Amino acid sequence: MPLVSQSDLVSAAIGHQVVSFPTDTVPALAVRPENSALIYELKQREASKPLILMAATVEQILPYLAGSQREKQLWQAMMKKYWPGALTLVLPSSEKLPPEINPRQDQTIGVRIPRQAIALEILLQTGPLATTSANLSGHPPLEKLADIAETFPAVHCLDCLNLEQQGPIGKGLPSTVAQWDGAKKIFQILRQGEVVLQDH
Repeated sequence: MPLVSQSDLVSAAIGHQVVSFPTDTVPALAVRPENSALIYELKQREASKPLILMAATVEQILPYLAGSQREKQLWQAMMKKYWPGALTLVLPSSEKLPPEINPRQDQTIGVRIPRQAIALEILLQTGPLATTSANLSGHPPLEKLADIAETFPAVHCLDCLNLEQQGPIGKGLPSTVAQWDGAKKIFQILRQGEVVLQDH
């Protein structure tokens, strides 16, 4: 699949096809949540590894979350402080979340809003997408869209040649992952990445 324009990429995503675009960490493979199985097939990814729901606004994410009013207030305070940015929050999921995005079926979902203008523009138009790093499972993340297009010929990759000539897109570092502990009412760090939580 050749590199495509932003409008064509948005159309492909809305049309239930897998797309790739830059984020503030590493480029993403992305698809509508109900079509998440396509990414598992492409990456040869283990079903034990859930995908991340990436969105442009908190309002896009909230329908996919299940919690008390107090819990949602605490979550949104964390979102307001660290988003957009390289922080993935693992939270209880609502019935709206398609089961394909998390094959573990543990009623949780990782959610994030990236600090990347192009990614936000795309997600505003497509709605939330199931995402993961663009690489074959077990291999390092690919950092250039041209390499992703070569590795995954069926994926619609955003044409970012002008951006890539200025240097790597994104910082190449993974996001910090923090999971909500409902019993203790705190976030537990699952993976320390770029963002350091001050109080959680």
